[in-house]
Amino acid sequence: YGLGAVLSATKASAGLPQAGDEYDFYRSFPGFQEFCESQGDGLLHCMSQIMQHHGCRSHVRDQNKLTGLEERFDLVVDSNDVILERAGILLDEADGVNRNQQPVMPAGFQPPKIVVSSWNRKGPGSGSRSETFRLLHAKNVTRPQLKFKERIDNSNTPFIPKIFIKPNARKPLPACKTSRERPEDLDVPAALADLIHQQRTQEHVDDMFAHPYQYELDHLSTQEKLLSKPEPQMYKPMAETKFSFIDSLEDLVALNEKLCKLSEFAVDLEHHSYRSFLGLTCLMQISTREEDFIIDTLELRSEMYILNEAFTDPSIVKVFHGADSDIEWLQRDFGLYVVNLFDTHQASRALNLARHSLDHLLKHFCSVDSDKRYQLADWRIRPLPDEMVQYARTDTHYLLYIYDCVKVQLLDFNHSQPGLLQSVWNKSKDISLKKYVKPIYTEESYLELQRKQKKSLNTQQLTAFRLLFAWRDKLARQEDESTGFVLPTHMMNKISEELPKEPQGIIACCNPVPPLVRQQVNELHLLVQQAREMPLLKPEVMLFGPHDTSRVSESDLLHLSPGELPVKQGMLFSEDEHKMDIDVQKTSGLLAPAKITLFQEVETKDAQKSLSVAQMKARQITESFQNPFRMYLPSKDVHVNKNAKFDPSSKIFEVIKELHSLIPIQESAKSGGKKRERVDGEVGELTPKPSKKLMKSAEKPQKTEATPQESFKPFDYSQSDLKVFAGMHKFPKGQKNNSAAGNRSMSFLAGKSDRGFRHNWPKR
Repeated sequence: YGLGAVLSATKASAGLPQAGDEYDFYRSFPGFQEFCESQGDGLLHCMSQIMQHHGCRSHVRDQNKLTGLEERFDLVVDSNDVILERAGILLDEADGVNRNQQPVMPAGFQPPKIVVSSWNRKGPGSGSRSETFRLLHAKNVTRPQLKFKERIDNSNTPFIPKIFIKPNARKPLPACKTSRERPEDLDVPAALADLIHQQRTQEHVDDMFAHPYQYELDHLSTQEKLLSKPEPQMYKPMAETKFSFIDSLEDLVALNEKLCKLSEFAVDLEHHSYRSFLGLTCLMQISTREEDFIIDTLELRSEMYILNEAFTDPSIVKVFHGADSDIEWLQRDFGLYVVNLFDTHQASRALNLARHSLDHLLKHFCSVDSDKRYQLADWRIRPLPDEMVQYARTDTHYLLYIYDCVKVQLLDFNHSQPGLLQSVWNKSKDISLKKYVKPIYTEESYLELQRKQKKSLNTQQLTAFRLLFAWRDKLARQEDESTGFVLPTHMMNKISEELPKEPQGIIACCNPVPPLVRQQVNELHLLVQQAREMPLLKPEVMLFGPHDTSRVSESDLLHLSPGELPVKQGMLFSEDEHKMDIDVQKTSGLLAPAKITLFQEVETKDAQKSLSVAQMKARQITESFQNPFRMYLPSKDVHVNKNAKFDPSSKIFEVIKELHSLIPIQESAKSGGKKRERVDGEVGELTPKPSKKLMKSAEKPQKTEATPQESFKPFDYSQSDLKVFAGMHKFPKGQKNNSAAGNRSMSFLAGKSDRGFRHNWPKR
């Protein structure tokens, strides 16, 4: 009801005249002015009462001072802050959050942070009121890396599998992996020790980095019973299911013996990546039809390889959901490998379900609403709170029942044919074949991250980005921290763009300031100064195609002379195919002659005679076209179209006409009573010669049309039809048109008359 009232009031206020000319116009009407004043007084009275009710200053209607408007506005803002703060406190109390009492939390982690947002709320159908995530993070947790028996290898070397014992092997493990400890190599990282040992014994490199169970997985065939339709076995209630927390070697060995006797079990992992460079696997959940197990992998990290006996048994099905990352984490931390994997995520995709998350599968098949409040928790916390234990158990407790249900639906979906189910098994096997790859730093590693930012940087900024990226990677490997903890990417971008001149500027670019940045701020300042010393150039455009050679040096291009290797002639049409005795492998390229030519010119006279009337006319029209930029080109070897020289609408004709006007014309009296002897067609004889080509081209068309030494006789315009000049010039009444008064400035139409074009008129 309150929301509706607010919306209606907002809509009504939006319909009022806007401030400015519109409001001033309506304000000129007395009725509108009285209405506004009365309503305004009523609103101010209501606001004053509300402010008095909440104990705020309420002198809203005080209009005596010149600054009364600003003061009233400040009163309203302060009152809003007080009222909204009180409303927030009441809502928190209604939601069960008491700000006055500090919650009693397990040792080792801070009070939970409540993130109020729309993306992390539980749906309205969850059976309870809306809840939010609880982010459990542990700032004071002892780093588990310090307790590991084997030091974590963050070196910039490729990852070498940790396995040294290969159970269920059909192909023995290479000799380079069987010896786990070498006394001469204890002082170097494990990866470097294996590489040194390989060089000493001169063993093949492929055996060191190959998947240890590649042969077994390639020759794994799905059993017939796994392709048959099962009867779904209902899960036990979680409260009635036995639960065990494994944190000792004896319990781990007992668990492995239990798993080896089963036909299937479900597996899931909990991972932490913020306070470690490569990441840490903190928990492993395993569920059978009867029991749930949670293994403390931080405590048993160096003994987890024992489970390879059950994980690599091809007769036991291991059910995962979204195992892409889990497979890599098992290899990286424990040297564990999985044979005969079934991924319910791949089954969900094959069934085209609405969503493929485990949350959706739990709701769809088990009608269980998973509690994701601890999804972002820090799983390094020890001891684990009961809520986090329940959350971890939920991930695998129902997974075997989901495995049965999706198998049934896959067979029903494909009319009891095993093809679709077999494709899921094959995709799951491909996931098992994945190998963990360590992040390797190279000189060009920063480019991939920089391209993702979609920002254009100049040379100084790009140099700063490269130096900061290298510093971050080096420090993260040394301290075994994630790159996001050392220096988040958005802060690195900010520093690269701003290029602060002082260390305080680097601190100002980071909010909050990472601890390692505060410690190493002077080193970062030196890197930024080094970048500022680079010459400032424009950013290089990175968008170019594979055929763009503008950024390739000439030395990188392949230069081959035509005589080096023979060329194979290509065929565009089958009738052009002909045999060649040249070896195809020794040819330098493929040449295909053009078969279709646009605007093909006719070169021979015989071809000109064979043209039709329409083709001749089209050719004449094409020749009459002229380049609009010819007038801006140099006069050397200038090309002048023949038709353009005699077209009154062309520019060249006007130029020739202007040249004629520059030559003084002699009177007939001075020439002995004779007129000019120049003939009509000699257009350029008496003009200054701009170029020989222009003069010759102007002389040719009219040389044969007139006889030389012909006296000029003026034309008598009184005897002609002057309709052609209608509307352009009228003679006054009583004035006759003098035939000798033909003036140069006389107006005429630029078109045809009875005497033809104006360039054929007699010259005076």
